[in-house]
Formats: sequence, structure tokens, C-alpha cells
Amino acid sequence: MAGAPPCASSAEVPAGAPDAEPRRGRPRSAAAERAILDAVIALLEAGEPLAGLSIERIARTAGVGKATIYRRWSGKEELFVDVVRDMEPTDPPLSGTAGLADLRVMLESLRTRGLAQRSSVLLVNIFAQMKSHPKLWEEYHGTVIAPRRVAMLEAVRRAVAAGELRDDLDVELIDDLFVGPMLVRTVHRPDAPLPDDLADRIITALLQGLAPAARV
Repeated sequence: MAGAPPCASSAEVPAGAPDAEPRRGRPRSAAAERAILDAVIALLEAGEPLAGLSIERIARTAGVGKATIYRRWSGKEELFVDVVRDMEPTDPPLSGTAGLADLRVMLESLRTRGLAQRSSVLLVNIFAQMKSHPKLWEEYHGTVIAPRRVAMLEAVRRAVAAGELRDDLDVELIDDLFVGPMLVRTVHRPDAPLPDDLADRIITALLQGLAPAARV
């Protein structure tokens, strides 16, 4: 059409320019996301601190353009949280209808994540760095820890409704009583044992109570 601006050919677009990237709204590339996550992990394993990682460096290591990263993550904090999620064991599926059974699944998940962190020097290092970066820790807490706590509270409410737990206690207190012992073992006592039956032992101890059996 006369007067229409000429269209740039693909050869005229710089290889690394945003225009060379797929337009927003196109299906995400699982391969690109995997490359980006792997690039961050590789840089961290090489000794790069979280604070020193730039989007430019990550994109170059992953072999993608910066626009590819920004299309998936709003910034480094959101990306780093997904990297940690990728390194941790996957959250197990819940029935969504059971009470104590779902509580046990989540306690076991806490135990396995504790084991994973103990066996990974990189994860230990990442968490130590995250806690010194408030914005990053807030992102991790809001998108990972908080939803897990909500799921625990919902399971407690289901257990109360099913008559598996007392209905005269605050549900948040009940939740703390279940989660607390596992957090002490996995976070505050990194040298404490995490046996396979720990979740069951915690649940049994809470259900039976700590008072000595009445003497006949």
C-alpha cells in the first residue's frame, strides 16, 4: 500500500533486541524457563551472590534475551523464589477433604524439605542470603510460606469439623502445635534427627496429650 512504512525483515532486527522475542501472549516456552532457572542455579553454584546477579548476566548465561525473562518474572525477587521452589521437593497433593490425613501429608513435606536443605549446601547458602534481603524474603514468604500455612489451617478446620480434633481451641493455636515441633527439628535444630516416622510421632503425641496416664 502506498505510503505505508516499510516492514523490517527479521535480518534487520538485532538478535538480542526485544523485538526479536515472541510477543506477549504467546505460549511460554518450557525450554526457555528451564534454561533460565538452570542458569541462575549454575551461577549460584559458581559462587555468585544473589545480590550480584543481574538480569543481563542471567539472560546471557541462559542464552535468551532479557525480554524473555521479564515476560515471565517481574524482577529478580520473583525469579529467585521460583529457583528456590525448583530446588526444593515439590509440595505433595492434598485431598482437600481430609483433616488429619492432610495434616500428616504437610508435616511429612516439611520433614522432607528439611532433609533436602540439610543435604544441599547451595540451598543453605541461598536461604542465608535471602534472609539478608528483606524484599526477597518477603516475596518468598508471601508466595510460598503463606499459602502453605493457609493450607494447614484449612486442614485443621476440616479435622475439627470431622471430630478428629477438639473444637474448643483456637485453630491457629492447634496449627502451631502441629507445625512447631517439625519446624524446631528442621530449622532451629539442624543437627536433630528427622526419622521417617517423625510426622506420625508428632501427631500421636499431640492426640494422646503429654499428661501421664492416670494411675489405677
